Amino acid sequence: MFEDRERFFSRLSTVNGLVTMPSLGGWILVCVEDPSDLARKVNRRTEPGTVSVPRQVKGAVRLPVRSPKENEALFSVIREVMELRTASVRRVVG
Repeated sequence: MFEDRERFFSRLSTVNGLVTMPSLGGWILVCVEDPSDLARKVNRRTEPGTVSVPRQVKGAVRLPVRSPKENEALFSVIREVMELRTASVRRVVG
């Protein structure tokens, strides 16, 4: 489980717009602009409630650490959502 968690943490740190935070247990905290929007978009593409917004940590979402297959599926969804966000910002700015 520890190796899976570290691999997932490492992969998340490669996504533009996400900042991984030191985390313990079966969750990884990630800082992101507009965490509620990210949680809503990811939860629409996965199981509802998969990604949550902790009240105690402003600007963060909580991601569950699960099996390697589930982690990879969640990573793919998060990366896709973040890429779409970045593309829409570029269109507005550019």
